[in-house]
Amino acid sequence: MSDDTVIKVMNIKKQFRNKVAVNDVSFDIKKGEIFGLLGPNGAGKTTILRMMTTLLRQDAGKVSLNGFDTLTQSRLARQQFSITGQTAAIDQDLTARENLMIFGKLNGLNRTAALSRATELLTDFDLTNSADQTLATFSGGMRRRLDLAISLIGKPTILFLDEPTTGLDPRTRMQMWHAIQKLVAGGSTVLLTTQYLEEADHLADRIALIDHGKMVAMGTPSELKKQVGGMQLRIEVADSQQFDQAQTIAQATLRLPVNVNDRILTVLLDPTSMSQVPHVLQQLQSSKIPISNFAIETPPLDDVFLKMTAGKN
Repeated sequence: MSDDTVIKVMNIKKQFRNKVAVNDVSFDIKKGEIFGLLGPNGAGKTTILRMMTTLLRQDAGKVSLNGFDTLTQSRLARQQFSITGQTAAIDQDLTARENLMIFGKLNGLNRTAALSRATELLTDFDLTNSADQTLATFSGGMRRRLDLAISLIGKPTILFLDEPTTGLDPRTRMQMWHAIQKLVAGGSTVLLTTQYLEEADHLADRIALIDHGKMVAMGTPSELKKQVGGMQLRIEVADSQQFDQAQTIAQATLRLPVNVNDRILTVLLDPTSMSQVPHVLQQLQSSKIPISNFAIETPPLDDVFLKMTAGKN
């Protein structure tokens, strides 16, 4: 293992009776990297995560965390990481500060250090005003923020996040993103599973796409988008009353399907239609249709996900 490789997954396999859940999956994760693990429901993501965190023994292959084998050195491997799942593991009868203090002490911090770390995390997760209230008063989003804060109490070198922002409002999700990025800036390494593709696109340095237990693709978000091929035209119409007219112009000029979302038109371009894009803009201007955004860009990660898993479920 190279000095900057923190997690190494080598040819792991897992079968439940006659069903192969994970089939020969391999990847490395480097220090300070956010690595996204994506795939449809039932693709094998959770099984892979359970094997990596010693909760499940693989049938074949090897996983090492900071050089420690998860099968033969499981106790030492477990000391290398923290994990946050989809459900909170916090004491409902205690306050947020008390929960953080307890977990700080469990992570080997003395009372002063635990209090200091708790205060820092309460600030990071916008929980200061509620720090000394019992969790009965907390919303679901506040509980999720506290759960992630607890997983960060010991500044883990490896953090496994299993869909940490599921069900959260956009503001709370942004707070979680900021906290994750701050942890990584401090040298930690993160493996993230998420059902939000824009979250992986925003956070992950690299992404592994899993489908039916197999590795379908791996690379940076930009590299995966290039594998889909083509570029996307994005048109945002300023006046909703002229939206239908803009859609008609785009479709007639490019002769391609036009996707509609609110006041935004998107068209997945092919090589022959690229030369027609300036004509679309000219037609819109001639028709005096105000445009707030007109851009050619790489397609979103959603398109990568759908194309690479299409017809396989």
